[in-house]
Amino acid sequence: MTVQDILNFTETFAPLNTAADFDNCGILVGDENAVVTKAVVALDITTDVVKNAKEIGAQLIISHHPVIFSPLKKVLNGTAVYELVKNDITALCLHTNLDLSHIFGVNTELAKSLGIKNGSFAENTYGYIGNLKEEMTSKEFAQIVKDSLGCKGIKYTDKNSVKKVCVSSGAGAEELFTAIENGCDLFLTGEMKHHLYIEAIEKGIGIVEVGHFKSEDVVINPLIDKLKEKFPNIEFIKTTAVIDNVNYL
Repeated sequence: MTVQDILNFTETFAPLNTAADFDNCGILVGDENAVVTKAVVALDITTDVVKNAKEIGAQLIISHHPVIFSPLKKVLNGTAVYELVKNDITALCLHTNLDLSHIFGVNTELAKSLGIKNGSFAENTYGYIGNLKEEMTSKEFAQIVKDSLGCKGIKYTDKNSVKKVCVSSGAGAEELFTAIENGCDLFLTGEMKHHLYIEAIEKGIGIVEVGHFKSEDVVINPLIDKLKEKFPNIEFIKTTAVIDNVNYL
C-alpha cells in the first residue's frame, strides 16, 4: 500500500475539494508513491512528532493541522518540514475537509463522544447541531464534556436547561451565531473570545469552552480505527510526542 492508496481512502469521507479556500490539505511533504508499512497519526506535526515517527520507522505521518500553512520562505535544520524531508517521511494533512465531513470527521466524532444525537451541519457552516438524550444544566453537561474529553480544565457559563447543542471544534468560535440562529441552548467550541461570551450572555445561550487541542484530539483514535480496518497490513500508531502542553493551576 502507498500513501496515494491511503489518500484515495480518505477521499471517500473527507475529500480534499471540500476544504476551505484558505486551507492547505493533502500530501504536503514527500512522495505519494511511497510504500507504507507504518504510519503515525497526530493532531499536529511538530519536530517531536517527526522524531517519534523516525524512531519507530514510520514512512508517513497523518495529521489534522497542516504542517505547511503559510508560505515558507526558509526550510531550516530543526524545523518539522526539514526533518520530514531529511528522514524521507511523507506528511498527509486532513484539515477543514475533516472538520466538515458529515460522514466521519472531527465534529461528528466530537458530538458522538458527548452523547449528542441526530446531528447534522447547519448549511454552509462548521456548526454541527444535535440533541442530548435528556435535558440537563450546562454545569452537568460541562462535567460530562470534561470527563469524556479528558480535559484538565474547562470553561462554561450557567444555563439551567440544555437539550439542543451546537459544536464547532478548534477555533470555531464564530459559529456561536449559527448556534443562536438555530435556537440552540448551548454552544461548545475549542476557543472563545471575550466579546463572544458577552454576545452569548446577551442572547441567553450557554457556552462550554474546552481548549483547541481537546476539541479535536477526539478524532485521532477513531481515525486510527477506521484506517486499520481498511488497511490491516499497515500499523497506524497515535504519536507519543506531547503536543498539548497547557497546564492548569
